[in-house]
Amino acid sequence: MKVVIMAGGKGTRISSLFHDIPKPMIKIDDRPVLEHELECLRQQGFYDIIITVSHLGNVIMDYFGDGSGVSPATGKSFGVNIEYFNEEVPLGNAGALYKLKDKLTEDFLLLNADAIFDIDFNRFVSFHKQHGGLVSLFTHPNSHPYDSSLIISDDNHQVLSWITKEDPRPKFYDNRVNAGLHVVNPKVLESCKFDIESIGRIGSDGKVCKVDLDRDLLKPLAGTGKMYSYDSPEYVKDMGTPERFEAVRKDFISGVVKARNLSNPQKAIFLDRDGTINKYVGFLNDIDKFELIPCVAEAIKRINESGYLAIVLTNQPVIARGEVTVEQLDEIHKKMATDLGKAGAYLDSLYYCPHHPDKGFDGEISELKIDCECRKPKPGLFLQAAKDYNIDLSASYMIGDSEIDLQAGQNAGCISFLVPKNQESGLLKKVNEILNVVG
Repeated sequence: MKVVIMAGGKGTRISSLFHDIPKPMIKIDDRPVLEHELECLRQQGFYDIIITVSHLGNVIMDYFGDGSGVSPATGKSFGVNIEYFNEEVPLGNAGALYKLKDKLTEDFLLLNADAIFDIDFNRFVSFHKQHGGLVSLFTHPNSHPYDSSLIISDDNHQVLSWITKEDPRPKFYDNRVNAGLHVVNPKVLESCKFDIESIGRIGSDGKVCKVDLDRDLLKPLAGTGKMYSYDSPEYVKDMGTPERFEAVRKDFISGVVKARNLSNPQKAIFLDRDGTINKYVGFLNDIDKFELIPCVAEAIKRINESGYLAIVLTNQPVIARGEVTVEQLDEIHKKMATDLGKAGAYLDSLYYCPHHPDKGFDGEISELKIDCECRKPKPGLFLQAAKDYNIDLSASYMIGDSEIDLQAGQNAGCISFLVPKNQESGLLKKVNEILNVVG
């Protein structure tokens, strides 16, 4: 499979630190960011690379050559085959794809060169082939969803809408953003008609004809059933500002970046919801009664920064009891994600059990009144999360406010702890205790 890496950006926000080299050539751990990307790809069997360059592109081409040479940083062969497309005039971040159409005859990876990542690309590609769309987007939660483009998907991972920074957004939303990694079928270039010869030329309006990847090609596919969202907690972070660069550099040196690749066993801190994250008010069936416990966002932010996954596991019998619909519960969880996001924290995933074994209530959903395997204290939710994210349960923790949570974690093989229900700093204290012990 070919890989197209877009490396033509100027990196204006980080130019205060690195003004004389293109952004993909900024070094982390003594080698350029782009070299880390190529290593990640090569190790997983992706050797056929096309790099689009523009601003200071000669620096990139002189360093990597055709990929057959030796790295000045490591003394080892790059081990890939590299072709270049040099944008002598700006074409937009997707204009080069039209110029390269003859080389793109089957599905290809399309990546940005201005981020640090280490992901299981074969897993990503398998998802794309399984769903059969024109495009699969790599999406993930981040610490600033309020100023990021949001991807809204359904339960089958079809992208329903794409909310850009300038678009009005709903009051509550899932924290899932586009990470700038894609698997693309070249037929997508036919879905948005551009005259190839006109791209890069000055039009009658005096403007250069450019093609924007997000706005011209991808966003129009939302709601068509042709684009899917591959959601993953793996490490992908933009380093576009001095502050973000420093954070990424620390994560790389500490090993967090590589460890988050899902081909490696993951560690998680599982959290109960009611009484642990939000104030316990009995069976929560009114979104207006959802309120984060003080200090919870700070606790979850600490988990985010630690390398552990933050995953909520919650029993929600209100579904089986007919007191809340699935749609209403989803909206409650969107409020939780929105409130956490405003504080710079996020959940990597959430699982809930909708069942309840006791029957005889007015309005109950009979098919959900079963003795299931996912209702805590049974370990079903843990086992599903472990399967989805390659989690080592024996190296993971469960924190909740009830004996049921404690027993559930133990049944799953996790180290389990209780925190007092609704205690203002209960979760933060316990998370700090765990992370201080494990280092």
